Amino acid sequence: MEMTSADHALYLTFEGHQEGVNSVVFSKYGNTLAADMDNTIRLWDISTGQEKRVYWVDIGEHSTSSVRSVAISPNGCVIAGGINEIETICLWDVETTEQTNLLRETASDALHWVNTVAFSIDGKMLASGSEDGNLYLWNVTTGEKIKALTEDTENIFSIAFCPDGKTLASGAADNTIRLWDLPSGENIATLEGHTDWVFSVAVNRDGKMLASGSRDKTIRIWDTATKKEIMPLIGHQNVVWSVAFSPDGKTLASGSEDHTIRLWDIATGGQLAAITGHTAPVKCVTFSPDGSKIASSTDNGAVFIWEINV
Repeated sequence: MEMTSADHALYLTFEGHQEGVNSVVFSKYGNTLAADMDNTIRLWDISTGQEKRVYWVDIGEHSTSSVRSVAISPNGCVIAGGINEIETICLWDVETTEQTNLLRETASDALHWVNTVAFSIDGKMLASGSEDGNLYLWNVTTGEKIKALTEDTENIFSIAFCPDGKTLASGAADNTIRLWDLPSGENIATLEGHTDWVFSVAVNRDGKMLASGSRDKTIRIWDTATKKEIMPLIGHQNVVWSVAFSPDGKTLASGSEDHTIRLWDIATGGQLAAITGHTAPVKCVTFSPDGSKIASSTDNGAVFIWEINV
């Protein structure tokens, strides 16, 4: 694997899986990593590289539906998976691997799978975005749908809660990012600038900046207070599937169809590094809680963990 810029090393690799991996997420303390794998969610010990647990999908009719997105609750106790079935989400107990709840919408306009899931800051609520353009809020304890923020016709690919706990960002196939007021359910802003679908959104820790990655090959940084674009980040040669802020908010990681991860300096917009050598599109990137590692997943079923120094 060729690396450019300072000190980046491949730490762990998980390969040999039959399907592409859409989503990877570190646990609260960064000692484990979860990813969707071959119709399951699998959890690995980062220190040993050993698989610790497997979470199986059980939706009643059959148990082999694939998982399209993964999230871990802020307290580290619950894993959520958006399922490749009609508006369906599964919840599991992290320690016991027991599936504790099945969230499902049966409305007439709920026809397709869930692309993305995210826990609220306090972990009491789960948001989901689907291929139908449905954006729902769920009660994690009861499994009941709290409200629909939108039931649009444009696919929702990514969602992210803002640190204030009152705002949700979504990226969709109408080339925009929308900000939603959670108490009222109102769309409070629509950010325009991308010229193609928005596949990923991320909010930094203080909530002042939002990043978006698009099929137009660009990343854009936005000011959440003014709702204005700060700058574009140009460098990827193909679709940007995923963006993620480092915990300190100084660096942005992006994963692309061009088989690279790129690291960006948020202060200047300059590219810090390009991690090359993936043999397939990079579908997801995420930082460890301490910012010392990046996990990436690919379209050919591989997961990598990189040690970084930027």
